[in-house]
Amino acid sequence: MIIIYSKKFKKQFQKLRTGEKKKFEEKISIFIKNPSDPILNNHALHGEYTCYRSINVTGDIRVLYEDT
Repeated sequence: MIIIYSKKFKKQFQKLRTGEKKKFEEKISIFIKNPSDPILNNHALHGEYTCYRSINVTGDIRVLYEDT
């Protein structure tokens, strides 16, 4: 699995609070081991984001990734 972070992501990530950054790292670690782990709430998106999926980091923060 190859993870590529966009320039926009890197900029927004720097603005997150320390706890949010830690939560992100935890969720990415889980995702790498098992993308379908129920704790991630991994689901397909619709509309203009049809080829993407989303996982939950916190109640307000989501990670989108391209479903290849």
